Amino acid sequence: MAKYTIAWLPGDGVGKEVMAAARLVLDRLDLDARYVSGDIGWEFWKSEGNPLPERTVEMLKATDCALFGAITSKPKEEAEKELDPSLRGKGYVYYSPIVQLRQMFDLYTNMRPCKAFPGNPLNYRDDIDLVVFRENTEDLYSGVEFYPFGGPVREAVAAAHPRMKRFEDVPPEEMAVSLRIITKRGSERITRKAFEYATSNGRRSVTVVEKPNVIRETSGLMLRTARAVAAEYPDMPLYETNIDAMCMWLVKNPQDYDVLVTSNMFGDILSDLAAQLVGGLGFASAGNIGDDYAVFEPTHGSAPKYEGQNKVNPVACILAARLMLEWLGEKDKAEAILNAVAAVIAKGEVRTYDMGGNATTMQMAEAIAAEL
Repeated sequence: MAKYTIAWLPGDGVGKEVMAAARLVLDRLDLDARYVSGDIGWEFWKSEGNPLPERTVEMLKATDCALFGAITSKPKEEAEKELDPSLRGKGYVYYSPIVQLRQMFDLYTNMRPCKAFPGNPLNYRDDIDLVVFRENTEDLYSGVEFYPFGGPVREAVAAAHPRMKRFEDVPPEEMAVSLRIITKRGSERITRKAFEYATSNGRRSVTVVEKPNVIRETSGLMLRTARAVAAEYPDMPLYETNIDAMCMWLVKNPQDYDVLVTSNMFGDILSDLAAQLVGGLGFASAGNIGDDYAVFEPTHGSAPKYEGQNKVNPVACILAARLMLEWLGEKDKAEAILNAVAAVIAKGEVRTYDMGGNATTMQMAEAIAAEL
């Protein structure tokens, strides 16, 4: 019997190709694992009205963790049009399966390392080594939205807050509202994970990134909570900055920052910016981590225009496999992947199209596997 049971979720588009590349590397490491394939993504939305079928959810519950490729997501109207004709008009609403997984399994930590590998021609600087800790279950991604915005909910909000008066003449069908929900529990959990990581990995500082001068209540709660958690780690400095200023400073002096912690939407934006500083989404991996389960993924999309061309960069997915191994406790194997990726990039002999080369997805994976 295998030591680990891993859910294998290739998803859509190039997700299948980068997952095959990651599997090549995992097999070279001789990981004692059984991989169980699961149905997820756009094809199942179109044919079943559910991009995350219940059979997949039940399968996940019987595994140790999951490796996930990529999904296609489209706006509400486009999603409705692509449904099988027999399903249209029956109330099916598309909701991102990866967001569903994060909330369903309470994967409240989204950890995104952004490390520059020397020799990568896409690096903004070679000395960047950031880790973004993004709260993963709350904020504007909670899915509490209203359109059209009328009826008792609007009446209650108008009665509760004087600033709604300036919108009183706006018809319900001309207004949409999304709630930014931040809780003390959510803020405390993600901040503590950031500090635990910083202290156990010899990091220099933690920076909390919010916008409390304008979004006073939600960002204010996050900031107050972060300060309270920071008091428990007196040897680790806590810095505070606004999200807009942080974007500017990351472009100006990214080497000055280390561990960043923030809420869901700011974290989504910030981690993509940080990823571009170290080569782009082809190098960006993420762990969606809870107390008992985790899903690991490259942070790029399904890139349908490249599907089947075997040309996209698989490094992000291979680094996601590395995060998975680390979480499973396979520290040596995780370190081996990191060193192999670094070696291939430093040599510069094998490069995918985004790096200015002509190596295929699998050729890059084979080069990394050879270094192992």
